[in-house]
Amino acid sequence: MEIFNALEEINNIESTALALGSFDGVHLGHQELIRRTVERAKEKGLASGVFTFSNHPKNVIQGKDAVRNILYKREKETIIESLGVDYLFDIPFTNEIMTLPKEDYVKKLLVDTCKAKVVACGFNHRFGYKAEGDTKALQELGEKYGYEALIMEPFVIDGNVVSSSLIRTLVASGRVDKCPTYMGRYYAINGEVVVGNRLGRTIGFPTSNLMIDFSMVTPPNGVYVTYSTYNGKRYPSVTNVGIKPTVDGPKGEDLKSRIKNVETHIFDFDNELYGKTITVEFLRKLRDEVRFDDMKELSEQIVRDCREARKYHEKKYK
Repeated sequence: MEIFNALEEINNIESTALALGSFDGVHLGHQELIRRTVERAKEKGLASGVFTFSNHPKNVIQGKDAVRNILYKREKETIIESLGVDYLFDIPFTNEIMTLPKEDYVKKLLVDTCKAKVVACGFNHRFGYKAEGDTKALQELGEKYGYEALIMEPFVIDGNVVSSSLIRTLVASGRVDKCPTYMGRYYAINGEVVVGNRLGRTIGFPTSNLMIDFSMVTPPNGVYVTYSTYNGKRYPSVTNVGIKPTVDGPKGEDLKSRIKNVETHIFDFDNELYGKTITVEFLRKLRDEVRFDDMKELSEQIVRDCREARKYHEKKYK
């Protein structure tokens, strides 16, 4: 798959069947749209392409709340490539693009630059200045500029329309066990392991502390059953997301200003990971984060958490 990260890079390409969308989660709905586009490309002897933005358009519009990412750039590229796509147009959403009238958007970006002969999108796709373009406009402009417009109906699983917004809601509310239903994979975060307070080692539960990427949506504070992947190998683990109120600071302290931390205990693993990057996949939330009166209570609860997490992993392997 050839990847273009700027409009200026796009040249000497074949005519395309082009899937449009944010693809910020590449969830099962996105994957279905891309598969249909790839199939249509083969039928018509075209190259298959995905046209998307490297940053979320809402994050460029002033006054909008920041939209958190669901997956990383490299993961996005890997999943899209696995679906048989020839070209990925992953360009920045700029003020110039934001202010393009809908017809100019289609003519300049899709037809002239990406050589679209087929354009496919979801039922609620919008484009152009102030999102004035919709699927009806895309079809009408297709008649004018000579491309076929394919509009995919809502992709529904368990009565829910699959969307990135739904997945963000699931992650932010701690319902990470529901994510595979709509994503086809566990929700995961990557991070560099940094030196923590090493408290876990003193009570027999060494942990890896991850630097938080605040551009990613993160689960709410609590303890989770997880997988941790290092150097290509996946290990069962248990992870605390939160601010560690048990051991740092007085009970009366205002905890709202605390920096969120991801702290993972990998079962049956004793390698040194400081400075290394690991991936943590979230399988299920066990409990909320709470404050304990002393280290004995904390240690006893960690034993219970580890026992429950191990049982969950054992059931999955059966």
